[in-house]
Amino acid sequence: MKRVLITGGAGFLGSHLCDKFIAEGFYVICMDNLITGNIKNIKHLTSNLNFEFYHHDVTKYIHISGSLDYILHFASPASPIDYLKIPIQTLKVGSLGTQNCLGLAKAKQATILVASTSEIYGDPLVHPQSEDYWGNVNTVGPRGVYDEAKRFLEALTMAYHTYHQVDTRIVRIFNTYGPRMRLNDGRALPAFVGQALRNEPLTVFGNGSQTRSFCYVSDLIDGIYKLLMSNYHLPVNIGNPNEISIKEFAEEIQAIMNIQTPIVYHPLPVDDPKQRRPDITKAQTILNWSPQVDRRSGLMKTIDYFKNFTQNELYELHREFKS
Repeated sequence: MKRVLITGGAGFLGSHLCDKFIAEGFYVICMDNLITGNIKNIKHLTSNLNFEFYHHDVTKYIHISGSLDYILHFASPASPIDYLKIPIQTLKVGSLGTQNCLGLAKAKQATILVASTSEIYGDPLVHPQSEDYWGNVNTVGPRGVYDEAKRFLEALTMAYHTYHQVDTRIVRIFNTYGPRMRLNDGRALPAFVGQALRNEPLTVFGNGSQTRSFCYVSDLIDGIYKLLMSNYHLPVNIGNPNEISIKEFAEEIQAIMNIQTPIVYHPLPVDDPKQRRPDITKAQTILNWSPQVDRRSGLMKTIDYFKNFTQNELYELHREFKS
């Protein structure tokens, strides 16, 4: 049986990766320090004999007994509300955590896939963003701790590939949504849905003309799996190129949820990207991958997930987010 280590495995994407690899017949070792992950995301797997959970911080030395075939490094805060609250930890998991995972891959002769992000493009001057674009990042801005952590992650991964011949993969993840997102993580979709469920106005930053391209989680996981099983070691964008403005996105959620609450506008955060759309030519040609889930279908599944929260949970999460 092939063995895989998934760091950040109790998080939004990590938990879906655990599900994927269990379904594909792997023995899964899930590692998470639960700073932003949640044990509830993997509770359904804990009785599975092919699954084990390590409560561990990847910035500390990692010890795994036995062989490892694959490592997926997904440990990191991934939303502005997180990396603005814990900037040092964000930088450490992208640097020390990545080095520990790469060192483990070298020692175990494992293939390693690291999770990068569309944020490495910063506030892009090129649209859509292809993998050969070097980005427009403010290193000392409030988002710099995340952007630069991921840029360093990519550079370190390529150094291990070229110098130590470690078998590496780099995925650049664009905006993703789906069940198990944290309702209070500050990103547009859970923020809008949470406000709608509390019967509050939907908050749009700026004039809402900034764009995002939302990919449903099952499509992303499929793309990541295909990249891991390929032999391509340079970065690959995985995302949905169907672009929409944030104002239109808020209106779409209003329509799906059949709510009448107004949209209110607040100042745009510093360095907030004005456009975000992946060029997925590489994924299409190298991996034979394209997203399959249309946005409305994905939104309905995600909204149904959030509707299972009780009113007390909704307000407690909102209070925690505000604090």
